[in-house]
Amino acid sequence: MFNKLIKFVRTVLNVDKSDEKPRSVDPRKQPRKPSPRRRPEQNETSTASASRDQERRSRKRRPARNRDQDKPEKPAKAKTAKEWHISEFKVPPAEGKKRFHDLNLPDSIMHAIADQGFQYCTPIQAEILESTLAGRDASGQAQTGTGKTAAFLITIFTRLLRDPVQGKRERGKPRALILAPTRELVLQIAKDAEGLGKYTDLRIQTIFGGMDYRKQKTQVEERVADVIVATPGRLLDFLGQRILKLDEVEIMVIDEADRMLDMGFIPDVRKIIRQTPPKEKRQTLFFSATLTDDVERLSQSWTREAVIVEIEPERVAAESVEQVVYIVTTDKKFALLYNIITRRNLERVLIFCNRRDETRKLTNKLRRYNIGCEILSGDIPQRKRVRTLDDFKAGKIRVLVATDVAGRGIHIEDMDHVINYTLPSDPEDYVHRIGRTGRAGASGTSISFACEEGGFQLPAIIDFLGHELPCTQPEEEWLKIGPPPPLSENDQEQIADPRDRSRSGGRSGRSRSGGRHSGSGGRSRSGRSGGGSSHRSSSSEQTGDQPAAASAPAESGKAEKPDAADKPKKSRRPRRKRKKSENNPEESK
Repeated sequence: MFNKLIKFVRTVLNVDKSDEKPRSVDPRKQPRKPSPRRRPEQNETSTASASRDQERRSRKRRPARNRDQDKPEKPAKAKTAKEWHISEFKVPPAEGKKRFHDLNLPDSIMHAIADQGFQYCTPIQAEILESTLAGRDASGQAQTGTGKTAAFLITIFTRLLRDPVQGKRERGKPRALILAPTRELVLQIAKDAEGLGKYTDLRIQTIFGGMDYRKQKTQVEERVADVIVATPGRLLDFLGQRILKLDEVEIMVIDEADRMLDMGFIPDVRKIIRQTPPKEKRQTLFFSATLTDDVERLSQSWTREAVIVEIEPERVAAESVEQVVYIVTTDKKFALLYNIITRRNLERVLIFCNRRDETRKLTNKLRRYNIGCEILSGDIPQRKRVRTLDDFKAGKIRVLVATDVAGRGIHIEDMDHVINYTLPSDPEDYVHRIGRTGRAGASGTSISFACEEGGFQLPAIIDFLGHELPCTQPEEEWLKIGPPPPLSENDQEQIADPRDRSRSGGRSGRSRSGGRHSGSGGRSRSGRSGGGSSHRSSSSEQTGDQPAAASAPAESGKAEKPDAADKPKKSRRPRRKRKKSENNPEESK
């Protein structure tokens, strides 16, 4: 009955609601329904923001290398220049000389040769270029300064330009490899390569030890290189990491092979050559200053039916370099050097010494007489050596004092004088030293000092050259020198040996005797000084006087004993009494 009543009420209510107008319905009594349009907008906004956040996160997580690898490798752009034609490079034919026009070189190479100012081939270029451009191997005996670097660079660029690679190339796979023994020679070859290849799209990379490890590794991993100029050690390191492969090397150059043999690089060079294609499938150019039996065996094992070219050392020295030897005693050498530099007004001089300590002493003396100079030796950091060489080439440094580390591979234009302050023990080093001047047929002067020790090296040098050297004694006026001008504090700091400053404690201000300049209580080698004696001892070292406390014992002839108050007290620990063992009757006795 109750259910029927509820059903009747519901039917009545439905009838009433259908008869009523929609305005009479109270909206407050009805439940609120979400707007069908508003909800999708919120969902779309949240979805869009979520997708943007996810994209942002993925962008942050993505490494930079992947972005670079996704991009196609762009070829190196050649330097823009106005349209150039080979007819603008006019060189008249000359009897006994060969022009670069006769070699049928690409216009981009001829354009760079014209900019360099080359007109005729040097002797080694005239004898070797025709064969190497035809694809034959070559083995040449030539010193630096004969034009051999330009010879193998022209060969490399011409071959790579005539036979371009189609398609995309892989990183870390060069087409040409040049090995050199020193960093300086690597940088010099790379600089010459940039000059001869500036109108081409060929890319050059340098690999050498001592600096820029991460930078060089990044370049090998991320950039395509056509030519790599390297020293053996760092190159082997990259080959061991498998970031560099030499299986696509088409042409290989080994420069200064005798120097590599002397420095012990031949085992490393053998490992490198094993990773290149066989000698039947690559072109090999082999150069050395001397052709000893060991060097000739290396040349025969690495080349195939090579064209042999020999440029004798006496031919280089006699034609381009004027050699003078002054007979002088050791104590007069610096006076003669100073007068040669000042009286002849030499603007750029390269001075060679045999040892590093000799370079430091000579540099300090020259600075003492207000002659701007710098050192170039093996103990100088590589970055500073490169900066020093650049400043010397730019004319910012007047005198450069160097060891034989700078004797090979450095090309400095407009350097007329090389001075051998000490004659080398190896005659080959003498040839390489004087080869810094008179390069590529230009005129130059080599001055050598033969003192009591260096005079014994002259016979071996004369036998090696094959002709006599003019020896003369300088005039007495050239052997006189006045006292140096007084120095300021800044000049004293500049002249001071950096190794002496490191021994004295550097920043901590320690003196060589072990005491400290600042504060009392510093400990010296002779023991502990009391009170403020450390301040007096440090001031006495600067003035050159001895302290009064040290002079009194010298007069009496006995060493002064320190007082009891000055002696350091030893801390004693209380001794622990030893317990007698009941089991051991002998110990109890």
